Amino acid sequence: MDKILFQNSDSIGYATLPPLQRFLEQCHETFAGDISGQVADYIPELKKANPAHFGISVATIDGYVYDVGDSAVPFTIQSVSKAFVFALALEMVGEQRVEAAIGVEPSGDAFNSIRLTSDNRPFNPMVNAGAIACSGLVFDVEGASAFEHIHDKLSQFAGRKLEIDDAVHTSERVTGDRNRAIAWMLRNHSVLRGDVDAVLDTYFRQCAILVTSHDLAIMAATLANRGINPVTGIRVITPHVVAKTLSVMTSSGMYDYAGEWIYRVGIPAKSGVGGGIMAALPSQIGLGTFSPCLDSHGNSVRGLKVCEALSSRFDLHMMNRSADVRTCVMADYDISGITSRRNRPPQEQQILEERRNDIRVLELVGALNFATIDYITRRLSNEPPRASLLIIDFRRVPDITEAGLRLLGVNLGILSNTGVTTVLTGFDDQSAVPDAVRAHAGEHTRLRRFSLLDDGIEWAEDQVIYRYGGFITPKETAHLSEQALLADLPPAQIEALAKLSTPRSFDTGQRIIKSGEKATSVFFLQSGMVSVKLRSGVRLASLGPGMAFGEMAILEGERTADVWADTPVTCLELPIETLSDYRTLYPEISLQIMRNLSALLARRLVLANAKVDLLSAY
Repeated sequence: MDKILFQNSDSIGYATLPPLQRFLEQCHETFAGDISGQVADYIPELKKANPAHFGISVATIDGYVYDVGDSAVPFTIQSVSKAFVFALALEMVGEQRVEAAIGVEPSGDAFNSIRLTSDNRPFNPMVNAGAIACSGLVFDVEGASAFEHIHDKLSQFAGRKLEIDDAVHTSERVTGDRNRAIAWMLRNHSVLRGDVDAVLDTYFRQCAILVTSHDLAIMAATLANRGINPVTGIRVITPHVVAKTLSVMTSSGMYDYAGEWIYRVGIPAKSGVGGGIMAALPSQIGLGTFSPCLDSHGNSVRGLKVCEALSSRFDLHMMNRSADVRTCVMADYDISGITSRRNRPPQEQQILEERRNDIRVLELVGALNFATIDYITRRLSNEPPRASLLIIDFRRVPDITEAGLRLLGVNLGILSNTGVTTVLTGFDDQSAVPDAVRAHAGEHTRLRRFSLLDDGIEWAEDQVIYRYGGFITPKETAHLSEQALLADLPPAQIEALAKLSTPRSFDTGQRIIKSGEKATSVFFLQSGMVSVKLRSGVRLASLGPGMAFGEMAILEGERTADVWADTPVTCLELPIETLSDYRTLYPEISLQIMRNLSALLARRLVLANAKVDLLSAY
């Protein structure tokens, strides 16, 4: 099959298509010639379907849809609706009531079998008996507006208002005696309550909703995306209900071909006698196909072949997965040589060097589940305690399961009892993850949160410095004697530079230096705090008293970053012209300033290289 599907094409436009689009087009070209199977005829209106129609669509969980062939041709959803109405019933009345009325076991019988389980329940919600029972549960809650509620929900799954084929609805109602028999049998066993004819009409109408393969792909992708429509961004159903729905689709979604399907294709799916197949591979794709010619099981012949080819070619079988839980840890380090962007005076820096093992940083990556969080908790618990401050960064984590949250929370609660404070970073203000972790850890757990990893590291550094006698306020000075940039200069020359400098004061939030401006001076900070930031707002450094900023003006003619006052600031501004004069009058002093600047730049480079080396080691 692969040799047929991956022939080279002479068409430049065809050859430059994305690989998946190209594959789907080749599938369509290959399987369009298969004219086996028959159009469904037990509902007279279905016999009118054009057997040549053949559409294929694949939707990704980031909202991109590949369409091939007759992907915009409408057809009735039929039994594919059963999966979505089952999900709706779970959402509306809860698992307990649904499970009391409907089983979840494969029946081994045809989809329209009248046989029930030994306790008089439908075998599962994917056969007619179970689907009618699901419609009945919705009807119990919504009454006469039950179909409108179902219609709205299916439209949310598709991301657009779906139409109804009234002719098919009428045809189903006129010829639906077998379904009437099933419904009255359910009524006899108290699975259905109330108006049987009204419930049946709800069921007939839901089967007559019109969809396209494009719609089915988006509906499937919504299931694959844990209930969020990837095109509209709207949450349609909860992740818990999605898991239950996909489970039953896996075991019973393809009629009495379900076992063969999961063996060969391995993707949760649901088919319908209208010619549609909808398949959802969790966290990856949604697939929709349409071709009205059916096999003996009632499944689309061409649709089955497309699904099998796609699964085989790209190894999509859900049971054939490989993953190494250890890859979830991108980096694990203390702060030796890797500090925050806060530039600190020597006495504080010495404390951090001596107590570097007090802070441990764990940077995580990828979607986290029970297994990966278990590995992380073992990594934290099995090693001898070494850090009193643990920072866990989630900025590269797109998702974490409820089981993972619970396990992590419990572990952090245990660590808190041993004196460890945990800092969670990488979350925006809307994220509920930190609150969920705290809920599982216990309200007395030592837990902090910051949006940025650097902010979390800076906070942790502050705690260490405070614990070990830091934060001695530097004495304000006008003679610049504590400036690293002017280290080892004779006192007389420092005094001379001080006299040539102009005192400046800035309020909190005031911009001192603007990126893009001509660089004409160097600033020596006497009191307060400033931040050096890119135009995007990313912080490059925070500086305190005794430090210089704007010093790159010595080498460059233009400012490359903004400098903002974080607190009220006083500083001295020294014009670059003065330093230029010093190069002529006092070449030895000028050379010493350049040595000091080189030392400062070298330290920054060492820190940057340390971070690169750290990340490359993982």
